[in-house]
Amino acid sequence: MEAINASTAPRLQYGHLNPPPQIPTVHLNANAMPLPLVGMGTAEHPFDPLRTKSAVSTAIELGYRHFDTAAFNQSEKPLGDAIAEATSLGLIESRGEVFVTSKLWCTDCHPDLVLPAIRSTLRKLGMEYLDLYLIHWPMSLMPGPPAFPIRREDVVPMDLKGVWAAMEECQRLGLTRAIGVSNFTTNKLDDLLQFADIRPAVNQVEMNPVWQQHKLKEYCAERGIHITAYSPLGGRGRVGNNTLMDCQVLKEIAAAKEKTLAQVSLRWLYEQGVSFVVKSFNKERLEENLKIFDWELTDDDRLKISEIPQKKRIYAEAMLSNDGSLHGVAISDIDIVEI
Repeated sequence: MEAINASTAPRLQYGHLNPPPQIPTVHLNANAMPLPLVGMGTAEHPFDPLRTKSAVSTAIELGYRHFDTAAFNQSEKPLGDAIAEATSLGLIESRGEVFVTSKLWCTDCHPDLVLPAIRSTLRKLGMEYLDLYLIHWPMSLMPGPPAFPIRREDVVPMDLKGVWAAMEECQRLGLTRAIGVSNFTTNKLDDLLQFADIRPAVNQVEMNPVWQQHKLKEYCAERGIHITAYSPLGGRGRVGNNTLMDCQVLKEIAAAKEKTLAQVSLRWLYEQGVSFVVKSFNKERLEENLKIFDWELTDDDRLKISEIPQKKRIYAEAMLSNDGSLHGVAISDIDIVEI
């Protein structure tokens, strides 16, 4: 998908009532409802189910209709509870008005565990189907309760062909309207597309002005795979800093436009033609994140952003325990850094 500007913006479709008119949507290469380009992420550590449910309820009141969860994040049940409550209160007419994404965790990345895993997710959500189900990471772990950091000894070779066939079965059975992947590089997508009967609708990856993913974005656009960005506002790395929020270039653009730095970052993503999920449980910031559609960056702004030094925050080594060793799997097999 090309970067969005004044001439290409009409390629996006605006819904009539749901999602609200100020949130544009994009059609996926699947029989799913249009995907609202602004979504709410629900991962939080430490996890507090009541806080999560309350934040989702607030987001629904503000007009959010795209929600991202995952089995690993434990947020499926409070998300489902909030959507059910919003329906009973009349904030939305039905579950069909919201786009819900969840993800298959690595301990269930085995062909015989995919169907049980999605059924467990649906039970926690209290739903009959997902809009989108993603492989969370291109890695398989020994079956068992999720743990972090991941023990190196628990990483096992991944049967991607078998896992993807089970994902396709989830879609055929109507348990999810679309399937996709997360954290897949172009090399991993090459492997998958060699045998996939159903092409992934989405690749959800880290993407923002300090990790711009030009190669992956072009690759996915050529193959009809939509990109959803996670960590659109950076997030704190191992040493506690947030490179994006500390970026002087973004600060200067924000000040000149009388916008927040977050709004500049999200507007940049919107102009790249991708959707994004932002984790914020603060009402004011949730509102600010929607106020990015009635203005645009200048060519000079875009040039300055294109020259920002690049730095990835999330990578495989950071997920693994410091001790122990991998057996039968190389770090390059599970890494998610585009080369």
